[in-house]
Amino acid sequence: MSISALTTLHWPAVKLIYTQGIATGNATFETQSPSWEAWDAGHLAHSRLVATDAAGNVLGWAALSPVSGRCVYGGVAEVSVYVADAARGQGVGRQLLGALIAESEKNGIWTLQAGIFPENRASIRLHEAHGFRVLGRRERIGKLAGVWRDTVLLERRSAVVGA
Repeated sequence: MSISALTTLHWPAVKLIYTQGIATGNATFETQSPSWEAWDAGHLAHSRLVATDAAGNVLGWAALSPVSGRCVYGGVAEVSVYVADAARGQGVGRQLLGALIAESEKNGIWTLQAGIFPENRASIRLHEAHGFRVLGRRERIGKLAGVWRDTVLLERRSAVVGA
């Protein structure tokens, strides 16, 4: 497996993996995958990664979204990590999140946060293994398919940036 920069060439596979995540009902409040233009506009220009196998097949992706347009939060970003159905449980998410943390720090990000559905225990464990700590549970933060859902808010402070 190798990790590289996510480009427009990866978009069809990235979109498919995002759609697979949406289908679980425990990955995002989104109900359909966006267009490349919408996805691109919603994520930071840096720290966009894909994991690929030896044949170049995309196994997963990771990227950062800004948490606010205010300059004071310029070093704070929200994490997204998605792994293809067929690649889950093989360490893809672990490698992607580790690489994403390193990329974020190279780009001046001092705080990473993640909002994860409490039912997605594997994702919570993955983030905790990379130094994220649970800040709390945001109750009834949004509706998905007409049902109120909670999220667990996690945060990772860089020991390199802003220390």
